[in-house]
Amino acid sequence: MAEPASQFLQRSPALPFIELRQADRSSACYQQHTHDEFSFGVIDQGHTVYRNRQQLQRIGVGSMVTVNPGEVHSCNPAAGLWSYRMVFLNAAWLGVLQREMLGGGDDYQCFPAATNGTPGANERFNAMFATLLNADTALAAETQLIELMQPLFAGGSSAVQAKHPGVAQARELIMDQLDSNLQLETLAEVAGLNRYQLIRGFKREFGQAPHAYQLDARIKQARVQLRRNECSLNALALDLGFADQAHFQRHFKLRMALTPGQYRAFYRAA
Repeated sequence: MAEPASQFLQRSPALPFIELRQADRSSACYQQHTHDEFSFGVIDQGHTVYRNRQQLQRIGVGSMVTVNPGEVHSCNPAAGLWSYRMVFLNAAWLGVLQREMLGGGDDYQCFPAATNGTPGANERFNAMFATLLNADTALAAETQLIELMQPLFAGGSSAVQAKHPGVAQARELIMDQLDSNLQLETLAEVAGLNRYQLIRGFKREFGQAPHAYQLDARIKQARVQLRRNECSLNALALDLGFADQAHFQRHFKLRMALTPGQYRAFYRAA
């Protein structure tokens, strides 16, 4: 009899600013979403359809994916089950490291590609992931992380910033009133654009239309609150502007392949 699928999500005992995720023989699918962190990882079993940067790729065992903060992406098994390991790395921490390695200004640099084929990267990733799971190996884990990061950013470019001030102002309104069901007309008025221009500007600068950006931001805020273990799921759903807990749970699971309760349980266990 085949072993059941398993997965874990936890902070690294060695470096707590890193979040680790591993799934074995999973059928989980991830709808388009973003993260505030840099994320990268490898596929250990199966094949997946990976969408990022307006590209659709079929990738398999040994492939390393790289995702920048705010980058809209999705990753779904092409057939059957898949296994993978992912690392989520604080963007501010990596920005400091990049300035040490590469020089430059105050911002971080982005991964130059959605997948990476740097020689030896998978072997270094395997060693680093194992070390990150051990609370007594902080020095080794940080050393291995830095050694993995340096070649990944060779030839990288600076993070993309919003090019139209009106689009940035509309985004700020969404973030300031995350619990509000804002109208497109209101956002367009704040931006000084018509509705078509606003939607086009959002997709160009943030990879999503305004409504999708708002929904994604709500899910990211929910993750923060769930890690802190604050309030009931129903109260959290209403505070973030969802119609009810079921509405919240449906959209959360589409992006995280876990229900909010399961996501919080991982952190309670940790």
